[in-house]
Amino acid sequence: MPIHQMLRMARGAIIELDATEDDEVQILANDMPIARGQVVINGNRIGVQITEMLPRPIELR
Repeated sequence: MPIHQMLRMARGAIIELDATEDDEVQILANDMPIARGQVVINGNRIGVQITEMLPRPIELR
């Protein structure tokens, strides 16, 4: 989900996830994977704990 779409969401909006608490997830920026993480549930809050930063792709010039 693009950041601009998240910023327009109202408080209490629901984002459906395709992952459970035991799943590893990828964090993307500009459709490029930048990190891996673990879904974390704390009470009624859900977050992602980053477990690994991925190396930047080498830019060809």
